[in-house]
Amino acid sequence: MLTLSLIGIGCGDPEQLTLAAIRAINAADLVLIPHKGAAKSDLAELRQAICADVLTSDKTRIAEFDLPVRNAGEADYRRGVDDWHDAVAATWSQEIASHLGSDGRVALLIWGDPSLYDSSLRIARRLDPLPAIEVIPGITSIQALCAAHALPLNGIGEPFLVTTGRRLREGGWPDGTDTVVVMLDGGTAFQSLEPKGLHIWWGAYLGMSDQIIMSGELAEAGPRIVATRQEARERHGWIMDSYILKRRP
Repeated sequence: MLTLSLIGIGCGDPEQLTLAAIRAINAADLVLIPHKGAAKSDLAELRQAICADVLTSDKTRIAEFDLPVRNAGEADYRRGVDDWHDAVAATWSQEIASHLGSDGRVALLIWGDPSLYDSSLRIARRLDPLPAIEVIPGITSIQALCAAHALPLNGIGEPFLVTTGRRLREGGWPDGTDTVVVMLDGGTAFQSLEPKGLHIWWGAYLGMSDQIIMSGELAEAGPRIVATRQEARERHGWIMDSYILKRRP
């Protein structure tokens, strides 16, 4: 029987791995490590470093593969994502069949946690043949961001909303909450908001040696974050960031 373990590895700091994650990595017969292009090669290298640090089992093999690229120009966003998930699932199935066959345990190391703004669970259910799926939770970028700023996420007895940069840009400030967590922002969607009364806590490369955090009133901190983000993206070739916005009474 084939078992697929989706293992949350946190946001870049190997010390964020749980004991359960370490056990699951060592229980795997095969660990698949995706390549997302030359600009993001350090993400694959970090996964390799984690394996080198925690693997004690001689039976665990590591295989790298090229991840299909999503067509960002697709007019229908959901259709484009759906097609991309099909392509990724086909690649996973091919790599598993090639390196492991139809019996054993295969692991994928998932940035953050597999349940939060990550497509690995949806992709896993498209595999052919369908494996048994095991999920090992990991520290999310939200947790890492709050820890970096020593910030309690919610007000006392108050809700918060987790959304994407695209939704924030298209819909504006959501009703019913004074705290918004923004992930998957390909740009700086907070620039679309009226900054008066808003405070921002921003972080990039959370948990990594290149971590950057900034905070302040949005009117003042926003332009600094935009400039810092652009410079960091040019230097690294990629950026992974998130932020929290709070509305002051």
